[in-house]
Amino acid sequence: MRFSIQREALLRPLQQVVGVVERRQTLPVLANVLIRVEDGIARFTTSDLEVELSAQVAVETAAEGETTVSARKLFDIVKALPDGSRIDLKQDGERVRLASARSRYSLASLPASQFPVTEAGDVQERIEIDQGSFKKLLARSTFAMALQDVRYYLNGLLVELRNKGLRTVATDGHRLALAETAGVSESELRRQVIVPRKGVLELQRLLEVGDASLELAFSKNHLRARLSDSVVVSKLIDGRFPDYEAVIPIGADKIIQVDRESVRQALSRAAILSNEKYRGVKIEVQPGVLRVIAHNPEQEEAMEEVEAQTLVDKLSVGFNVNYLLDALSAVDSSEVRIRLRDGASSALIESPGDETTRHVVMPLRL
Repeated sequence: MRFSIQREALLRPLQQVVGVVERRQTLPVLANVLIRVEDGIARFTTSDLEVELSAQVAVETAAEGETTVSARKLFDIVKALPDGSRIDLKQDGERVRLASARSRYSLASLPASQFPVTEAGDVQERIEIDQGSFKKLLARSTFAMALQDVRYYLNGLLVELRNKGLRTVATDGHRLALAETAGVSESELRRQVIVPRKGVLELQRLLEVGDASLELAFSKNHLRARLSDSVVVSKLIDGRFPDYEAVIPIGADKIIQVDRESVRQALSRAAILSNEKYRGVKIEVQPGVLRVIAHNPEQEEAMEEVEAQTLVDKLSVGFNVNYLLDALSAVDSSEVRIRLRDGASSALIESPGDETTRHVVMPLRL
C-alpha cells in the first residue's frame, strides 16, 4: 500500500473519522484507522463496535493495499505538518512510513484482517433528504436525549418514518423534543428505529448546511447514513421507545406568546440565583406579563419581568431553567409560544404557526 497526497486533502477524511476512536479500547485494533487504497481512492475507516465511520479521498501515485495504524497519532502528525505539505504514506513490512519534506515518521501497524468491519445487513427502507434539513431536525431534538440513563432506550434518538415524512424524537423523562419534515419517502409505512447517542452526535458533526444529499438506509439492526464523501453506520438500540405522543399536553389552552430572546435572557439572568442542584425557577403569568422568579438556600432571590401577549391570570408553574433554555435555543423564530393547562402541567413550547417542532418540559415542584 502506498499513496501521495496534499496535507489538507488527507486531513479532511481523518477529521471526519477520528472522533469515534475511544481513548481506552477493548481491542487494540480499535485504536487504529483502517486504510484501504483501491482504484486511486484511499478509504479511511474507524469503529468502536457500535458506530463505524468511513471517509474517502482521491490519491496519487497509489499502490493498492490495506493496513491499520493509530488513528490519533496519524491525525496529530498530519495536523501538525505545515500547510501545503506533500505527504507520502506507504506500508513497509509491519510499519507505516510517512514522509513529508524533511519529516520522517515510522508508525506501528496491525493487519487489516483484524479490523472489525460492520456488516449492515439487508436494507429494508431507504430514503433521501438534503443534509441541511436533517441537520435542522437533529438540532431541534438531540439536546433532549438522556445521558447514561438505566432506561437504555432513552440514551438515543428515535428516528421515525411516518406518513411519507421523517420525525426525530428525544426524551430523558423530564423533557421531550420532537421535530419533523414531510415528503421524504414514498411509503406510507410507519417504521421506528432508535439510534444511539454517539451515532447521532457523529452524524450531526458530519452533516453540512445546504442541499447536499443524504441517504438513510434502514436495516434490521443498523442505520447507514451516506453523505457525499463519508458513511456513518450505527447499530440500533434494541428497545421500545415510550409512547411520546401521550406526553404532549392536550388541552393546553393557557397561551403565552413572548419575544424569544427577551425571555431567554431573563431566564439566563434569573438562573444565576437558582438552586444549584435543582435549577428551579418559577414562571408566573398575568395579563401582559411573564415573570421569572428564582430562589436559593441562601435566601437570595431574582425576579425578571418580560412583556407577553397573554390574557392568562394568576398562573404559576415551576420548571428546570436549563430545560427551558435548551428548548428556547432550539426554536428558530423571533417569538415563541408557551402553552400551559394549569399550575401542575407540562409546558408545550413551539414557534407560532409552526407545528413541525414541539418541545415539552415537565413541571418541577418548588
